[in-house]
Amino acid sequence: MSLEIIGAGFGRTGTKSLQLALEKLGFPCYHMTTVFQNLGDIATWEAASAGKDVDWEVLLGNYKATVDWPGCDHWKKLMERYPDAKVILGVRDEEKWYQSCMESIYRISRVPEELTKSNAGLHAVQKFTNQAVWGPSGTFQGKFADKEFALNVFRSHIAEVKCTVPADKLLVFEVAQGWAPLCAFLGVPIPQEEFPRVNDKESFGAMIDMIEKGEEIPHVHPGREQQSE
Repeated sequence: MSLEIIGAGFGRTGTKSLQLALEKLGFPCYHMTTVFQNLGDIATWEAASAGKDVDWEVLLGNYKATVDWPGCDHWKKLMERYPDAKVILGVRDEEKWYQSCMESIYRISRVPEELTKSNAGLHAVQKFTNQAVWGPSGTFQGKFADKEFALNVFRSHIAEVKCTVPADKLLVFEVAQGWAPLCAFLGVPIPQEEFPRVNDKESFGAMIDMIEKGEEIPHVHPGREQQSE
């Protein structure tokens, strides 16, 4: 199995819905939630971030697509390794994107790490994202709380992808567009079922409330499919 789709859009641009959609179309898809079930992958992603050579086939050999972090931070490397792959750039209204991050994934990053130890997966992924996404050497250089800085990173990332990827290999996609542009881009039939709509903000909030109350965290990860407008 070889990677056919590289998701270059940041998390909270509908990446969980896109993952489910791609899987329904026959493209097994790697998402940050995949890391919860494959904690050994973290070392490989960290090595890639450090500029070391990694065996992408070992890491992604069971997948035809990637979306969300950590893959979106390595879209250029993945394009080099898989030159025939197509790129999907997930986008969203920037204000809504920032607010969504603040209320979910960034909020989890602010929880003291010692409070997440009752869930090995959550604890490991929290430490990983605190470095790779939120930390000084991460996507937002430790400045995500500075809204304008974070939005500039978001804008710059989108602009760079658009300028770099050949037009015939790039789909700029909002999940609200549904199946039509996605299926046309991938050359596959449109399914009869509705496009997946995932709203996991409430599950993030409930989990954080449990952590802050000192309650045991269920051994599940956020992002389960929920139908939502």
